[in-house]
Amino acid sequence: MKTLHLNPARVSSGVFYARHFDGIHVDLSIKNIYYMKKLLYLFFPVLLFVGCEKPAQHSVMTYNIRYATERDGINSWENRKAWVLDQLNETSPDVFGIQEGLHHQVTYIDSALSEYNFVGVGRDDGKTGGEYTAIFYQANKLEILKSDTFWLSETPDTVSVGWDASMERIATWAHVKDKASEKEYLVLNAHFDHIGEQARLNSMKLIRQFIEDNFSKTLPIIVMGDFNAEPESEPIQYINWVMSDAFLAAEGAPKGPVGTFHGFDPEHSLDRRIDYIFVSDGIEVTSYEAIHAFDEGFFPSDHLPILVHFSIN
Repeated sequence: MKTLHLNPARVSSGVFYARHFDGIHVDLSIKNIYYMKKLLYLFFPVLLFVGCEKPAQHSVMTYNIRYATERDGINSWENRKAWVLDQLNETSPDVFGIQEGLHHQVTYIDSALSEYNFVGVGRDDGKTGGEYTAIFYQANKLEILKSDTFWLSETPDTVSVGWDASMERIATWAHVKDKASEKEYLVLNAHFDHIGEQARLNSMKLIRQFIEDNFSKTLPIIVMGDFNAEPESEPIQYINWVMSDAFLAAEGAPKGPVGTFHGFDPEHSLDRRIDYIFVSDGIEVTSYEAIHAFDEGFFPSDHLPILVHFSIN
């Protein structure tokens, strides 16, 4: 390394030069140093902010809206539907999956929420018959790359009842791309049988196999729905091996009750957690909330909607 030579006369006058410093001519005038400091003070906070910028936040909700039946009396769909819409408008999730929605319930939500589109079919005929596991998404934020529905059975490509289930059960999925960040992720929404234990476990196994067979291991995955199974049950323990329960993975403490089902009973202890959102590696859960709303024995549904905010690594 060559020696840095300073001229004392030029130092005293406020101007000096290093003529040889590893072959580089450097202007070390006090005037220039002053401006360099000003620029550093000006831009350092900006550089620090950019370096610490938080990843974009997204939101997802699962909501069993309870199928429409007059047997529910005061809690019939006609009395509840405006409240369900209010909840969806207030929370405004990027994407949400419903369970038990009949065709007229799905189209009601679709027509009332103009910023959303949906994918999904009825489980009875693969068209409009029976309950949907529809996925709604904000069309200005998300693009659907591909989507479909399959039956939770030994013959998933056709309308069918699987194992010991009491009726047809389905899962709807959507491969989405965020328009702002161009990040992609998979959302799968399902409703498991309430009677068949074997059907619930095999349905979870089928979902895992479907994902592994059809999507890259690096694609972030969200699996959500009403699984009619509590945390210690086999289906939930099975999926916990490969995905994270958002209730447990959230950065902060979960908000709202632990349980997600009350059956329209105002005295229910809300200790049964059967609705879930699971996330794969690559997704960080920022917050989890079970939204409990009621008014003197009147409820928007017999299940609580689960809202999760997350970021994609």
